[in-house]
Amino acid sequence: MTVSPPAPFTAADHTARMERAVRSAADAGLAGLLVAPGPDMVWLTGYTPTAVTERLTVLVLAPGRDPVFVVPTLEAPDAEHAVGVGALTLRDWTDGTDPYAVTAALLDGDGRFGISDNTWAMHLLGFQRTLPGTSYASLTDALPMLRAVKDTAELELLAAAGAAADATFEEIRKVPFAGRRESDVGQDLAGLLRRFGHSQVDFTIVGSGPNGANPHHEVGDRVIRDGDMVVLDFGGLKDGYGSDTTRTVHVGEPTAEERRVHDVVRAAQEAGFRGVRPGAACQDVDRAARAVITDAGYGAYFIHRTGHGIGVTTHEPPYMIEGEEQPLVPGMCFSVEPGIYLPGRFGVRIEDIVTVTEDGGRRLNNTTREMVIVD
Repeated sequence: MTVSPPAPFTAADHTARMERAVRSAADAGLAGLLVAPGPDMVWLTGYTPTAVTERLTVLVLAPGRDPVFVVPTLEAPDAEHAVGVGALTLRDWTDGTDPYAVTAALLDGDGRFGISDNTWAMHLLGFQRTLPGTSYASLTDALPMLRAVKDTAELELLAAAGAAADATFEEIRKVPFAGRRESDVGQDLAGLLRRFGHSQVDFTIVGSGPNGANPHHEVGDRVIRDGDMVVLDFGGLKDGYGSDTTRTVHVGEPTAEERRVHDVVRAAQEAGFRGVRPGAACQDVDRAARAVITDAGYGAYFIHRTGHGIGVTTHEPPYMIEGEEQPLVPGMCFSVEPGIYLPGRFGVRIEDIVTVTEDGGRRLNNTTREMVIVD
C-alpha cells in the first residue's frame, strides 16, 4: 500500500484551532483554558515535549488576550520550533523560580478555567495554591466537543489510518491461527500496523474462544484452537491520527449458533451505522444498534457503549451511549462497535470508524463484515 505523505498542518491551522478554543471557552463561561502536554497541546500547537517531567509546561488561552506558552527555560529551544508557536508569546521560567506565579500573572484571579484532563495533580494544586479564588473544570466536562468536529485535512488523515488498519486485517486473515498463541497473532497485528504506516500501536486485542467474551482481554498465552471464535480489535496512530477496527473471525467451520450470533452483531452494526445522520443524538446510534441485539434475545450480553470518538487519540468524545443527547454534526468521527459476549464461551464484535456527512455517514473501514474463516 503506497500513499503520498500527508501535507503537514500549518501555523495558520493551529492559530485557527486556538481561536476556536478561545471562542468555545467564552461561550462556556470560562475565563480561559490551561493546556498541559498531551493530545490537546499537540492539536492546538503541534508541540510535544521530548519528555514530560515535573517542570510546568502549560499553554494559557484566554478571551481578549494573546496566547502564552509557559515553558521551562531548558525546553524553550524545542518549543520554539513547534509549528503553532509562531502565534504565541513564549514565556520561560528557570529552575529556582515559581512557575505558578509566572502563570498566575496571566490569569483572572477569580476565574473558572478549563484544564486538560491529563494535567498532573501537582500542577493543578499549584494553581489553586497560588490563586485560591480560581476554580477548574476538566476539558472533557467543560468543552467535550472541542476536538470532535474534524476539518477536511483531519478527515483525510483518519481515512488513511482506517485504510492502513483495513490493509492490516486483509493480511492477518492469511496467517495461521490454530496452534499459535494469542500473543503471537497480536505481534503479527502490531507489525502489520507499523508496516502500513502506523508510528504508534495502541492496542492489539486477540480474544480467542472464551477470552473473546472479555471485551478488553487484549492478548494472552492461550493457544488458539480449531473451532474458536477470535475477536481481533486493533489500532493506533498514523501521522498523528487514530485507527480502531474490530473483526471477528472463526478458526474452521462455525456452529449454527456462532453464525447466528455473528449475524446479529453484523445487523446491529449496520443499524448503528444507518442511524448516523446530522442532527441525530449520539444516543440514537446506541439505541439503533442495541435494539437489534435486544430483539434477538442477547441484550444482557451487550455490555458496553456502542462507540467513542477518535482523532489525535483513539478514544475521545463524543460517545455513543444512552443519555448522550449531543447532536451529531458533519465532521464528527467515532466508532460503531456493538458486540455480544457469552461468558465462558465466546464473543463477537464488529467495529468501523464512521464520519458524519451532510446527509448521513461514511465508513472509514471497509473490510468485509461477513464472518471470515481462518486456518
